Amino acid sequence: MPTTLSGLAKRLVTDGLLTQPQAEDALRLARRDKIPFVAHLVKHKIADSHRIAMAASEEFGAPLLDLSVFDLQLCPRDLVDPKLLRKHRVLPLSRRANRLYLAASDPTNINAFDEIKFHTGLTTDIIIVDEAVLSPAIDKIIDQLEGSDAMLGLLDDVDMESLNIELAQTEASGDDGPDAANETPIVRFVNKILLDAIRIGASDIHVEPYEKSYRIRFRTDGILKETARPPLNIANRIASRLKIMSQMDISERRLPQDGRIKMKLSHTRAIDFRVNTLPTLWGEKLVLRILDPSSAQMGIDALGYEDDQKQLFLHALNQSQGLILVTGPTGSGKTVSLYTGLNILNTPETNISTAEDPVEINLEGINQVPVNNRIGLSFATALRAFLRQDPDVIMVGEIRDLETAEIAIKAAQTGHLVLSTLHTNSAPETLTRLRNMGIPSFNLATSVSLIIAQRLCRRLCNHCKAPLKLPDSVLLEAGFTEAQLPNVHLFSPVGCEACNGGYKGRVGIYEVVPVTNGISRIIMHDGNSIEIADQAQKEGFNNLRQSALVKVAQGLTSLEEANRVT
Repeated sequence: MPTTLSGLAKRLVTDGLLTQPQAEDALRLARRDKIPFVAHLVKHKIADSHRIAMAASEEFGAPLLDLSVFDLQLCPRDLVDPKLLRKHRVLPLSRRANRLYLAASDPTNINAFDEIKFHTGLTTDIIIVDEAVLSPAIDKIIDQLEGSDAMLGLLDDVDMESLNIELAQTEASGDDGPDAANETPIVRFVNKILLDAIRIGASDIHVEPYEKSYRIRFRTDGILKETARPPLNIANRIASRLKIMSQMDISERRLPQDGRIKMKLSHTRAIDFRVNTLPTLWGEKLVLRILDPSSAQMGIDALGYEDDQKQLFLHALNQSQGLILVTGPTGSGKTVSLYTGLNILNTPETNISTAEDPVEINLEGINQVPVNNRIGLSFATALRAFLRQDPDVIMVGEIRDLETAEIAIKAAQTGHLVLSTLHTNSAPETLTRLRNMGIPSFNLATSVSLIIAQRLCRRLCNHCKAPLKLPDSVLLEAGFTEAQLPNVHLFSPVGCEACNGGYKGRVGIYEVVPVTNGISRIIMHDGNSIEIADQAQKEGFNNLRQSALVKVAQGLTSLEEANRVT
């Protein structure tokens, strides 16, 4: 038996799982790559991970656990820094008194156990697990700690009673009725609702009174879900607290009001809430839209554009003039698309002005004007002022009337790049909608450069999605072509502790149509949206349904979800 080997490597050679040269090479390369010996063997498929685990258990007398049946939610996540988990590829399973039980595939990784013992102050006991199961489990825990829930540690450190609410100056005035001591539970409850919504990535909070009940719902990944039912007798106090935070008139309960909350989580992290009240039969309903400034910094690659669609968008943004229109229903991600484009254009050499109702996300370096119709500051008024402000780029929150449309068209024809939104269902319908508003066909054909219609669909959870096989006839009926069938990889939602019913996050579906010469000719001849759509298909531009099916084929979303949004 070779004398250069010892411990687990020697045992694996003895059991015939490795040859001596394989073991020596694996030890050398594992040290070079600074990864555990077993991790190297499994990564490069040199030996079977389950047989390695059995050999390690017998050699070192450590218990063997099937980690696939262990509930990862029971892992004590706050004991070990994620950096140590990533570095040493071990997983804390449970703690009893001063003992910490660690799942490891390589019991010879003494440095890992010593370092974790030093950081936690706990005695470590090793439980052998299969490396092929351990590695994805560690990645899953790290994803939850550092990925989509990256703010959890920050939020857990927030003192809810002293949380910095920037617009709560009126709180000290005592206008809210009961004294501060009695209101402390309400303060804590409202703060917890806001923080919980941020934690799970909700986009909206609905606070709704009814005759015999009171409920709070979060919209997560586009779907509303009830999260709490507070006692009905505190409904007015919750509403008053939110209105105070939003700088609204708490004595006015008969008319809708708008307000804004800025919640500072740290010196560098703040979340805005856009708040609206609506008087209903049983009290005031409040809806809070959560506005995360970081969503405007995601970059175009994170939005879900296909490569050819992304290039069309970037090409239009690089033009010195023209009108770019983003269309879709409320909540389809139009604002994020516009802000992403503005971020690309936001350079010291470019003068950018926006008119928004309301300003949702503050962007440094961009002149943002909140529209206020009560004082006469409409989109059209702001646009006229912009044209006297030496603009390079203009963004209009929404084209709602003929006057705004005419000024936007004129600006696009006179050397300015204009971005705006419309509420239409598809790109071809956008052109006919503008024509129906009263814009002449020749102005549309010469000013509009690009139209983006979009939807948001839920993204399948990478941890639990399951392969799905459907007959070709079903796929063809759904809209796939014969040429696509060999490359279609369908998955269905399952559901796990890391997601919401099999979905986590959302991805954009886009119809990106440039106004080409062929489409311009149809516009000039007053063609309808069907003719424009047919021309777009001839020129190879996917419609929303086709783009959704591309996402399905890529395994990003389910066919069921594609059917829901298209």
